[in-house]
Amino acid sequence: MNTQNLIIYKFNGLYQILEELGLDLNFNIIVADNEESLNEKTKKIHNYLIISNKKYSDIHNEFVLDYTPINIFKLIEKINIEFLKLKFNSQSEVIVKNYTIDLNSRELLKNNVKLKLTEKEINTISYLSKSEKPVSIDELQEKVWSYQSDIETHTVETHIYRLRKKILNTFNDKEFIISKKNGYQIK
Repeated sequence: MNTQNLIIYKFNGLYQILEELGLDLNFNIIVADNEESLNEKTKKIHNYLIISNKKYSDIHNEFVLDYTPINIFKLIEKINIEFLKLKFNSQSEVIVKNYTIDLNSRELLKNNVKLKLTEKEINTISYLSKSEKPVSIDELQEKVWSYQSDIETHTVETHIYRLRKKILNTFNDKEFIISKKNGYQIK
């Protein structure tokens, strides 16, 4: 499991309090007194939350504690909730080719252009992108649509056609989903 890192930025009093409780917390506590120190620390670690007593516009993953005093248990609960939010948001983005899929908003993004997708379209792209070889229509019917493969339907072909058309119209990409004689593929 990734270690959670709490960076205390320009908030020395809080750092001293949390440092005393450090053995009972489930995250590393790091102090940063200036912007240079903060930038240096965030380059070296990944799973981090920055806590400060005022909002800084150029800082990401920031939790502002602008009302004190606060019950220490409530503070720790709020910090843990912020870490959960960061984890949820980081797991919501999937990279496929040179596109980003935002699973939360169901959007395909490339170069600040967004395309809204349906849940089935997201599931289709996700399934195809995980396969090393072309995926047959029967496999897509079974795995994405939960249809039995012996049912005669053109659902997969219709959805793939519409999805390819949406991607072509939005991103001018004819090669996102490739048709092979034995199925569909995303390379």
